[in-house]
Amino acid sequence: VCYNSPMRLTHLSLHNFRNYVRLDLDMPLGVSILQGDNAQGKTNLLEAVYYLATSRSPHAGSDRELVNWLAVEQEPLPYARLVGHVTKAASESTIEITLTQQANNDARYRKQIRLNGVPRRVMDLLGQLNVVLFLPEDIGLVTGSPGGRRRYLDAALCQIDSVYCRSLSRYNRITTQRNALLRDLRERGGDSAQLAFWDERLVENGAYLISRRWDALLALDELAHDVHGQLTGSAEQLRLRYVPSVEMKSPAATSEAGEAFRTQLQAMRRRDIAAGITLVGPHRDDLLFLINGVDSGVYGSRGQQRTAALSLKLAEVKLMRRETGEQPVLLLDDVLSELDEHRRGFLMHTLENGAEQAIITTTDLHTLPQAFLQSSQLWRVEMGRLSNLEPGKVSASE
Repeated sequence: VCYNSPMRLTHLSLHNFRNYVRLDLDMPLGVSILQGDNAQGKTNLLEAVYYLATSRSPHAGSDRELVNWLAVEQEPLPYARLVGHVTKAASESTIEITLTQQANNDARYRKQIRLNGVPRRVMDLLGQLNVVLFLPEDIGLVTGSPGGRRRYLDAALCQIDSVYCRSLSRYNRITTQRNALLRDLRERGGDSAQLAFWDERLVENGAYLISRRWDALLALDELAHDVHGQLTGSAEQLRLRYVPSVEMKSPAATSEAGEAFRTQLQAMRRRDIAAGITLVGPHRDDLLFLINGVDSGVYGSRGQQRTAALSLKLAEVKLMRRETGEQPVLLLDDVLSELDEHRRGFLMHTLENGAEQAIITTTDLHTLPQAFLQSSQLWRVEMGRLSNLEPGKVSASE
């Protein structure tokens, strides 16, 4: 992979997004630090950058939640608009996402995506701006449900592999359609051979998901193992293990994964009909975090789980650069305060030496070394407004 000039977000514009009524912000290279009390808009700004990159929110349950509440209350047709100017290699692009309330339905918003002024689909947006988001709740990747781990893996792979994202979208639609047929067969009876058509469509798309996830997890395992060793002084060994729902003994090519998937779909037909859902496939995969051979999600301490999640995210950064040739923009939401001194120091060293562009939020600048502050761009965030802070003028009250 040839590494080009750095991918970077050069300008961010928000209108009626969360608590930002209006924001126009030039974004520098290097580390930017957003300091402010809770509920002032620090996390909202990170969310906006992530939304421009993925068209999804890490926090909101619906797009309606993203529109400024004053606009919802006061404007006849409330809307929110996000615009980002991105440079990479020799090219420049403008990403624009507009959320507009649909007439006569205050709960539904229409999402329109434009790239360089031309209407596009979500699929066309992915990869225009790559980001890796660090959140305090990332510990849930280790302790939470398999669904959360699948969503994380899908979001990461969709940014670096458009074929994966299209296959995932089709697979999810086909699973929904197959499940509807399964319920109909359970309730009304009929010929189960009708499932053959949907089985083949599932295999066509699901086999690629399985083999691509396996390849990605092998790479993430290697990278996270190295990072975790540095974070723990080699006192612990982290291994990531892909647990596919389709039973296979070893990493498989797409064709081999497809054969195994097809065989198990046919073997499971009676059980699928009885349950009314598809019981085997990538939609039921999982990922394990093993520390010294033990499942950290079950037996790990809080500190071990947090370190495992951090190792995974730093591995994701390395994988994204390896796959795309571009260093992703790093977004860290009050993560440094959650780490002990050694891990905080390691992460800051990584930011200073390996990040082209990073945005960090914090409530307290005094948790960060003065040298780190001196080399960063500092902003104070208050009620959806940003103002410059001078590193040498940070007072005890900041």
